[in-house]
Amino acid sequence: MANSTLNYFILGTYIQVGTLRYLYFMFTLMLYIVIVILNICVIVVICMNRSLHEPMYLFLCSLFVNELFGSTGLFPFLLVQILSDIHTVSAPLCFLQIFCLYSYANIEFSNLAVMSYDRYLAICCPLQYNTYMTFNKVVTFIAVIWFYSFVKFLITLSLNIRLNFCGNIINSLYCHNYLVVKLACSDTQVNNIYGLFGVVLTILVPLVPILFSYMRILKVCFSGSKQTRQKAVSTCSPHLASLLNFSFGCCFEIIQSRFDMSGVPGVLRIILSLYFLIIQPLLNPIMFGLQMSKIRNKCKHVLCHQRLTCCRDTV
Repeated sequence: MANSTLNYFILGTYIQVGTLRYLYFMFTLMLYIVIVILNICVIVVICMNRSLHEPMYLFLCSLFVNELFGSTGLFPFLLVQILSDIHTVSAPLCFLQIFCLYSYANIEFSNLAVMSYDRYLAICCPLQYNTYMTFNKVVTFIAVIWFYSFVKFLITLSLNIRLNFCGNIINSLYCHNYLVVKLACSDTQVNNIYGLFGVVLTILVPLVPILFSYMRILKVCFSGSKQTRQKAVSTCSPHLASLLNFSFGCCFEIIQSRFDMSGVPGVLRIILSLYFLIIQPLLNPIMFGLQMSKIRNKCKHVLCHQRLTCCRDTV
């Protein structure tokens, strides 16, 4: 029977681990703390140093803020569920988590797409770069990415709220839009059409500038000098690694939510479902921080300054 006033959902993927839950809780908490510290450190370094107020680093700053946004949409929720005996989530909180996690994924892809275009201009049009990529354009790009993503999934949220549900068990560790809509016994045609439209916008629209940019970059690399190739590799490798890592993680989650994965071990299913929400926020600040020489040098300078300050205070 349809329940138009559903109060909560049950998350059916959690397994009972007894007292090991405290170990998992501590591990998850430490992972969240590390992610927050790494991303905040790089954001602070970029914001505090005027030499890093360039388009590439401003896009990176937006990317790291998004990692904090996505992580905060998942980790506090996971920590509560790990310690709970009954794995339930209120309907409003479930819809809020869907909004946060899906917005995070859309912002991530869009941000990486704009960054690929920025790299194309820097490598293929170095003399016109400052003309094409001004500070105002960078701010506009970032504002549009975030505003568009929020509006897009506010519409998803409004479509979900109107549904009547016949069940409340979600076979996932967290709230997943596709699995929630599957529980509805009212007409979901509008949700399905908008969901398909949303997937196309989220994946194909960013894919166009990414493919265009890298095709042009590769063309310049093969026809350019050794110095040009080295510059392209040093600036594009962390971006490409981040893009591929996030794409694979999203593919794992889409496949798992839409196909029968009962033959796959439960632990592996859990790892795959969390991969893009855990590895990406952890990998990006480390990878970009180590690969980008300016960020790396500024981080070293800050750490050395802090050590000297501590030594003076102790003396």
